[in-house]
Amino acid sequence: MRKAILSLIDFFYPPFSRWISQHTFRYLATGGTTFAAGIVIYYVAYNFVLKQQDIRLGSLLVTAPIAALAIESIITFLIGFLLNKYLVFTQSNLKGRVQLFRYGSVVVTNIMLNYAFIKVMVEAFAFYPTIAKFLTSIILAVFSYFSQKHFSFRVKK
Repeated sequence: MRKAILSLIDFFYPPFSRWISQHTFRYLATGGTTFAAGIVIYYVAYNFVLKQQDIRLGSLLVTAPIAALAIESIITFLIGFLLNKYLVFTQSNLKGRVQLFRYGSVVVTNIMLNYAFIKVMVEAFAFYPTIAKFLTSIILAVFSYFSQKHFSFRVKK
């Protein structure tokens, strides 16, 4: 399965080989897959699961955009870790549990930044929630690449 997926990704690499390494291209492809899945999951969660309705947990009100973010984050955490571990950062000699913990640390940081960015964009600037999520994801994709490459899946020298 891994070889088939990498063959598919690598099939599209040649036109980009002048500008980026195969490793970076694979990260972009798997990150793009996770990103697209996240947008779709967020949209489905916000519009169909939550029906754009806020959730009250006791005295705590969780707005629908933030609840959708929580749902999307759990699912894309699993997708992203598996794609990064088995398709992109295969040279890392860190133990799987260390990779998972570090990956989780970066994801938690991203969730907090997602929360802050989406909250500000939706509530302060009246962005539609899915657009706010889309813009936030682009910003955090750059942060994530460097965090995963140099921290979560680091190769010991």
